[in-house]
Amino acid sequence: MGIFDRMEKEGHEEVIFCQEKSTGLKSIIAIHDTTLGPSLGGCRMYPYATEEDALNDVLRLSKGMTYKNAISGSNNGGSKAVIWGDPKDKTEMQFRAFGRFVGSLNGRFNTGTDVGTYPDDFVWASAESPYFVGLPESYGGSGDTSILTADGVMRAVEACCMEVYGKPDVKGLTVAIQGVGKVGSKLANRLLEKGAKVIISDISQENVNSFLAKHSGATAVPPDEILATKCDILSPCAMGAVLNEQTVKGFRCRIICGSANNQLSEECIGDKINEMGILYAPDFLVNAGGAIQVADELEGFNRARAASKVERIYDNLLEVFRIAKRDDIPPYRAADRFVEERIAAAAKIKTIHL
Repeated sequence: MGIFDRMEKEGHEEVIFCQEKSTGLKSIIAIHDTTLGPSLGGCRMYPYATEEDALNDVLRLSKGMTYKNAISGSNNGGSKAVIWGDPKDKTEMQFRAFGRFVGSLNGRFNTGTDVGTYPDDFVWASAESPYFVGLPESYGGSGDTSILTADGVMRAVEACCMEVYGKPDVKGLTVAIQGVGKVGSKLANRLLEKGAKVIISDISQENVNSFLAKHSGATAVPPDEILATKCDILSPCAMGAVLNEQTVKGFRCRIICGSANNQLSEECIGDKINEMGILYAPDFLVNAGGAIQVADELEGFNRARAASKVERIYDNLLEVFRIAKRDDIPPYRAADRFVEERIAAAAKIKTIHL
């Protein structure tokens, strides 16, 4: 499928390819939908195998950000950026060049951290344009977004437990977490504190060893076993598309609820999971905590206000489950309906000329 056909099918407004030869910067910015306001989405740095892989990722992620921002009540559209490269080899001038490309969009695109990038990276970028969020607090930003993201995932897990077990309590339940990076490690810590049994896995043995050294109550399994591990709750907290035709056959859980973006490789996988009697919590609602934080930062960051918005993930998820039961559809479709109705309503009032 050609890029314009893909954009038309998925609803994207704009895709920008950025290159700066002296720094080796190769980046793609995708703006999906700006009905609700200027777009907001993180910047991922990853050594993709091909440019097609980078393009596919940024298109999927940017659409997910539209849904994430809309379902969390933010007045922002959805977008994403990817930098094609190894995050171990990042340089100041690379991010400053990226900052100038972002600046050329004049506020249409606002961005911050994602997989492979950290707040300090965007201190460099912010020297060239002001459209960066999630900067360190010492630079006027709101700081680490993984904290509120993990808080939101924890509340989502509790909402799932309320739906399945009749109480928002994880004590005694077994949770298998795929990925113990910035968010997964914090989620695992919260679960252990609340009395859950935690099984972890990560492609980085360093991440696994670091977590186990601090938390003797957790156990680990190899990366190729985690998705088929018998557990009460499976929590994907790494890369996307891990719920697919190959892995779905091995699920031995009652709930799937994690922080990874775009967990479903295809929509039909969400249908299959529902038919298996597994409750799937739509990822763009579950992991909205970081987006809520940086959206609040655009208004003048107030941590208590942002934390209060993150708490709403619990109620929003229960509302999605209510819609799913009412309309006899899987939760992921109910969440899409929730979002699409809000965007359609906002589009109608935009006919009022200012």
